[in-house]
Amino acid sequence: MATSHGLGWPPVPGVAPGGAASVPIRAGARWSGVGWPSPAAGPASPHAAAPPAAAPISPVWSPPTVALVSRETDTTVHRHGAHPAPAPSTTSTAPVVSRETDATAAATQFPAPGKVSSPEALPRPRTRRVVAVANQKGGVGKTTTTVNVAAALAQQGQRVVVLDLDPQGNASTALGIAHPAGTPSIYEAVIEGRPLHEVVQPVPGIPTLSCAPATVDLAGAEIELVAMVARESRLRRALAAYREPVDYVLLDCPPSLGLLTVNALVAAEEVLIPIQCEYYALEGLGQLVGSIDLVKEHLNPDLWISTILLTMYDGRTRLAAQVADEVRAHFGDKVLATAVPRSVRISEAPSYGQTVMTYDPASSGALCYRRAARELATQVGEEHSDDGHHRDRLLSSAAADS
Repeated sequence: MATSHGLGWPPVPGVAPGGAASVPIRAGARWSGVGWPSPAAGPASPHAAAPPAAAPISPVWSPPTVALVSRETDTTVHRHGAHPAPAPSTTSTAPVVSRETDATAAATQFPAPGKVSSPEALPRPRTRRVVAVANQKGGVGKTTTTVNVAAALAQQGQRVVVLDLDPQGNASTALGIAHPAGTPSIYEAVIEGRPLHEVVQPVPGIPTLSCAPATVDLAGAEIELVAMVARESRLRRALAAYREPVDYVLLDCPPSLGLLTVNALVAAEEVLIPIQCEYYALEGLGQLVGSIDLVKEHLNPDLWISTILLTMYDGRTRLAAQVADEVRAHFGDKVLATAVPRSVRISEAPSYGQTVMTYDPASSGALCYRRAARELATQVGEEHSDDGHHRDRLLSSAAADS
């Protein structure tokens, strides 16, 4: 019969505490707790009933399937394996409603990039439209607006080129264009006079969208421009020599009013100003408008502010509504009716080398940028098409510079 010296066991009658005690244990006795035998581990009795058989223990423990719910769309994502088939409902067949868009979610999987069904095509402008997306304040959504409006226009049948003039190269990244040092870029076109068609690259997944990327070389471009003749017109000359069929050229300006931004304002005919719906975003707006007026007076008489786009709008705050009201009161019908809200999907998309238009086309951000692009093409485009000789003046002024 097996014995065990109990460490922390109950005292045995007749044995002094701390004394050596030998307690008989039945062979095969089960243990409960740490160092304590189960009640069945006492001395064997010929009259004791046999202990009940222990329940079999599974050798592998499998955790239950846990469903994760997306904050953006209420789409259920299962942690283990593929999506299981939906269980038949015995109570209700109500559709799942997206928390992000308040619209019925047609499917849990969004189309892959390049497979998005194209919305109704927009009418092409009579002449090429060159739009500078500018605001000297950083973090207001310039690059986000540039790439998403460009993608939305391209998805609606327009031929679009994005020129990345920000040395950070964020627009290039968001459009899926690799731009390491040594890549043919907008730097070569502006500083070295390389033809623009040699640096423009197609954007993956969107056939009618192209981009001239920015590299780290662009960080020193403003210093080099200082010593150049006609330094403010270098980009305008490069664009005038670009003969590819294009409907829109969007210029993503750096967050400053330096020579790269001045080059963009001289090359453009229109300015699109994204304004974040916060108080600080209004402080530098007067300085930007003053700079645009100076360029218009001395370098580019055709320049005008065509569009104001409210970004990062949060309808839950009174401040956002106040800023929107002030901007609309000052700029009138130049402010698009569409305001782009804060969106997790818009922030996530660049990390995958995509715009929100392909990353999550059903999200609120994608829907708003699509509407904003349509407003830009139709409402603003009507004013633009009233005067069809913009491009002729652009070419003639560029020829005079050369």
